[in-house]
Amino acid sequence: MRKLALRYGGVVVFFDEADSLGNRGAISSGGQQRASENSIFGTSCHGGTYLSPAGASAVMRENFVVGGAAGMGGGGGGGMGTLQALLTELSGLKKPRGFFNRVVRRTLGMRPKSPPKYRILVVMATNMPEALDEALLRPGRIDRMYRVGYPSKAGRVRTYEGYLAKVSHSLTSEEIDKLATITPYATGATIKDTINEALITAIRNGRDSITWPDVVKAKQLKELGPSEDVEYIERERHAVAVHESCHAVMAHRVRQHMAIDLATIEKGSDYLGMVASIPPDDQFTRWRTEYESDILVSLASLAGERMFFDGDNSSGVSGDLESATTIASLMEGHWGMGMTISSHASNRRFEVGAPGGGKTVDGSVTEIRRALSDRIEDNLSGLLAKAEKILIKNRSQVLALAHALETHKTLSGDDVAAVIERRVGPIVDGRPYLDKKFMARIEEYHRSAVVAHREHRTPDVVIPLT
Repeated sequence: MRKLALRYGGVVVFFDEADSLGNRGAISSGGQQRASENSIFGTSCHGGTYLSPAGASAVMRENFVVGGAAGMGGGGGGGMGTLQALLTELSGLKKPRGFFNRVVRRTLGMRPKSPPKYRILVVMATNMPEALDEALLRPGRIDRMYRVGYPSKAGRVRTYEGYLAKVSHSLTSEEIDKLATITPYATGATIKDTINEALITAIRNGRDSITWPDVVKAKQLKELGPSEDVEYIERERHAVAVHESCHAVMAHRVRQHMAIDLATIEKGSDYLGMVASIPPDDQFTRWRTEYESDILVSLASLAGERMFFDGDNSSGVSGDLESATTIASLMEGHWGMGMTISSHASNRRFEVGAPGGGKTVDGSVTEIRRALSDRIEDNLSGLLAKAEKILIKNRSQVLALAHALETHKTLSGDDVAAVIERRVGPIVDGRPYLDKKFMARIEEYHRSAVVAHREHRTPDVVIPLT
């Protein structure tokens, strides 16, 4: 490295996955690990998908679990010897170069020449900056840290244009712009992978040019993974469709800061159905009304199942309740979006209200925590009642969308909006749902499915076709 620096006047040294070289094991032996998404949001209905990115991130942060020792030594594979050698090379003692300079001049009583300026720039990359050893980050070694975030929408557009220029395609500039909008957290590698998958889809269909449906299908495959090759029994298929329709209709009516990306009742590895939403704009602040709409979308499954199935509800709402409760807790106790102003985090930190970390002498829950719990429950109860009123007002839209999901299994966000608003979509024509006779047949099918659900049998009425 030093020879190259002298030969070329300077050299850049790049270390990828720097946490494997500069981690003394603090994270792996005593740090925190995240709970899996499945353990938080449940496996029957992926409740995290109904939240905005900020809401889902808040839920994940609140569900940290402390892990035990994951291994001895470095935790990243480098070990202490590697780290010490690296630190020495970065800013250790610099020896004068050459045998003549180091030995002959000293033998002749001459003073060795000073070490040259090697002009070495060290660059490191890691996705775990918190795992880097503090000695690495002191001035003189790694002086600056730059955070490389996700590309902006303009950057995503340019990246899509770059990769699409290498293949044959029929996408317009408007479609490329829309593609960049519906993939808000796409990186260069993600974009390249999506275009490759779209090309594979086109080739399988006997074409050598990528079209818009190829890109949409590739995006869904990459985000959700391949669906499991299973078929629901009729009454369960209808229940899952109603469940997801309640989420979708609620999101369409009350949530303005998010747009529906897709709705599906195709079973995945950790969900029975899903309504995925995306932010239409790059936004960095979040507001109380936005979080309340997130909670309404989450609670729509519970309110809808009870409304459409005579007060009954499935265990599939567990993930939705988890996310709704966590967001409501943060609103009430941390973000100043509830009935009180004080921060619950500060109360716990300074043991306000009770000594000993929030416990009384006999171990019972303190009054301050009980009051917080009551406020959270009051907020959730009020929002659940509001969700029920919205779904009652939009009953026909829920059943229409459930029928479309049972028929097509997966709908894009544009098709979801087309069914709700009774207009023509990219794939689904929502105008037949304007026909009162057709909607009466859908209501009849739903009533038959409810009876079949109660009696555990096949519905007497066949699902009507458009």
